[in-house]
Amino acid sequence: MCGGRFHGVPFLRKDLGFAEAGRLEEKGSRLFKDHRWNFDSHYVTRARQGGLRILGRTTTPEFGISGMSESVLCGVTGNPWNLKRSVGGSSTGAAAAVAAGIVPIASASDGGGSTRTPAAWCGLVGLNPSRGRVSGGPHNQDSGFGFARQFVVCKTVRDMAAALDVFSGPHPGDPFIVVQPERPYSDELKRFTGGLRVGVARSKWGTVEVEPEVQRAVDATVKVLVDMGHIVAEVQPPYSPAMYSKILLGTAGMGASSLEMAAASMGRSIGPETLEPVNLKLHEYGRTMTVSKRLPQKELSDSSQL
Repeated sequence: MCGGRFHGVPFLRKDLGFAEAGRLEEKGSRLFKDHRWNFDSHYVTRARQGGLRILGRTTTPEFGISGMSESVLCGVTGNPWNLKRSVGGSSTGAAAAVAAGIVPIASASDGGGSTRTPAAWCGLVGLNPSRGRVSGGPHNQDSGFGFARQFVVCKTVRDMAAALDVFSGPHPGDPFIVVQPERPYSDELKRFTGGLRVGVARSKWGTVEVEPEVQRAVDATVKVLVDMGHIVAEVQPPYSPAMYSKILLGTAGMGASSLEMAAASMGRSIGPETLEPVNLKLHEYGRTMTVSKRLPQKELSDSSQL
């Protein structure tokens, strides 16, 4: 499609949650090998309207669960800065491709760090937009009750603002809609931004101590924000790592029945030959939860994205 803010810019699609008609989307899983959609998602339509040229797809751990840059289906994706290091996940290939200079921007999604983690590990810009800012319609609206959201990973804040101009906006059926700003996000970069309330977390989360290098980087960022006129306040972790794990385990029941329906529709069975050990265990655990028996029987959603 001609025109658009990103006219002619090459773009890559994450292999999880972004439907593109006729193209493979295997969710990083052997269970969905050779799976293709027969329609374009609202996100893909917006990408094309914005001038982005989708060249292919990027790797992701199976269902975005592990948060690491490997899967049985696709192998290991190395970090371009050091191939012996992990990219993180689940927007694994997206971050690797942008950091390597293959494309300047790529699709990503995030619930528990799946955009922000690989962006941080690869020196990129990642954002998990507010619930309802970027629609997952028509098949993935308010994924996991708003737990996971779709957007991009890129190299600059300027490109991130331009991407918000392209991708933000509702689709019919969205349960939550965020009112669009009066001016483009790109224009906001030209305005004075002092006076925002910014929370900074300096304390460790869990048993692992904060690395001194990381602490220095946080402190330097705080100084820049204060010098810009922002109001910076110390914040404590809102919950413990144990509670976080309990919440994630609780989501296992949300996709158990729909995963079985998806497997049946493809004439496949769920087992060690189609699912990796962690996801097989989560599926078995989810089947024991009452919530899995009450959810709508539909195609596997991407509520498992992290």
